[in-house]
Amino acid sequence: MTTNKLRLLISLGSCACACILAGCTVGPKYHPPAPPSTPAANYKESTANFQDTQGWKVANPQEGMLRGKWWEVYNDPDLNALEEQLEINNQNIKQYFQNFLQAKALVAEARAQYWPTVTAGASWNRAKSSGTFTNSTLANSGQTTTTVSAPVDVAWTPDFFGKIRNQVREEQYAAQVSAADLEVERLTEETSLAQYYFEIRGQDALAKILQDTVDADQKLLDLTQALYDTGIDDYSSVVGAKAALQSAQATLIGLGVARAQYEHAIAVLLGRVATDFSIPKKPQLTTPPAIPVGVPAELLQRRPDVAAAERTLAEANAVIGIGYGAFFPDVTLSASGGFESSTFAKWFTWPSRFWSIGPAISQTIFNGGLYRAELHQYVAIYNADVANYRQTVLTAFQQVEDYLAGTRIYSQQLISQKEAVDSAQQLLDLEVGRYETGIDPYIDVLTAQTTLLSDQETLATVHISLMVSSVDLIQALGGGWDISQLPTPKQVTQKTPSSDYKLQQ
Repeated sequence: MTTNKLRLLISLGSCACACILAGCTVGPKYHPPAPPSTPAANYKESTANFQDTQGWKVANPQEGMLRGKWWEVYNDPDLNALEEQLEINNQNIKQYFQNFLQAKALVAEARAQYWPTVTAGASWNRAKSSGTFTNSTLANSGQTTTTVSAPVDVAWTPDFFGKIRNQVREEQYAAQVSAADLEVERLTEETSLAQYYFEIRGQDALAKILQDTVDADQKLLDLTQALYDTGIDDYSSVVGAKAALQSAQATLIGLGVARAQYEHAIAVLLGRVATDFSIPKKPQLTTPPAIPVGVPAELLQRRPDVAAAERTLAEANAVIGIGYGAFFPDVTLSASGGFESSTFAKWFTWPSRFWSIGPAISQTIFNGGLYRAELHQYVAIYNADVANYRQTVLTAFQQVEDYLAGTRIYSQQLISQKEAVDSAQQLLDLEVGRYETGIDPYIDVLTAQTTLLSDQETLATVHISLMVSSVDLIQALGGGWDISQLPTPKQVTQKTPSSDYKLQQ
């Protein structure tokens, strides 16, 4: 071998080693996209801008945020107990957790491509060749032969151009998306439970209002009957009082439908059979606590759906890198060796050894523009994901502003509605007194009754809306989650215990 050829081989070997050790990754470097606009210093609908109004206000300091078990801010032991069961038994959360484990397994599958594939086997073969070949190079024509072999094959595709690294990154980012989706689902189930719970408490409050109305209507019916029996009042008053009583009784019965449905929905959330689950009645509606909303700049770090949208972008960027890698050749290093003999006695003797080794390189010369079309497809997907990310951010701010406004306005409406109920109750008391003394007819009492019941029902409905809106606000703020809880690429790459992949019975 000449000196020039030797130098050339050494240079090629050095380049190959450098590529193997350092590697080169093709494709664009990922940079997180900028949000649609710079957030303001405070939320528009924050009560910090409405200090002169009564009603619900956000917690101070405004830079604070909910953490962990956000439902505990309501200080309701029954709700706390239900939420704790949800974390353990909710089937949707379990499904999303298994999806996350699947995503982690896909990371391990992609990383397996870094390593050589080694296969081993053993075979025995006995064959007889034809003895009528003429001008044949076949050895031992017409003879019976026996072959015993034990080969070991090794194949390795070095990651010269970062194809495998981009595939691993794609799966790592996909696993992060799955982790964020798990948190979105967990928050959805938690807030749904809280909303159903407050709806049930609202139905219990409505039931108490109607039960009190039924009791009051029964007393008025007894009064009108007594006045009719003594000839002071006419029978139309008795009929009117009876109709009011029956209407209240019918409405009270109808409340059972909504309560039962909310109760059944909670049973499903807790992984329980609705037939075996019930929540005791408790006519209790509290006002929502002051909720720390933080500042708008923090929102993108607190919403798991925003984190999922951003990680989807990183995943799409890695896929573009895979698309660029298709333009580069594939290099495969393979080796084979073992023992082969015609008899078992000489199978593993040194002269029976055999081996082969050699690289292979392949490159697509023409495929009708397939790789370029696929690359354009991946770029379009990335651009679409950018738009989806920014839309998710816009929706996040919209939801926070919506539920800030809703919670604040419902609390102010609640104050006014309580005053309306007090006035309606005072009017009814006056009309009953005037009716008992014969000053006003019963129709005036009936009108006052209807007004009071309507105002009381509206009060309870507004109260329910206020509580539900406060839960919506907590969900819009991301609950107690923040971006630091999202597993890193290194964490999703860590080996998962085999026990986590045990078949569920």
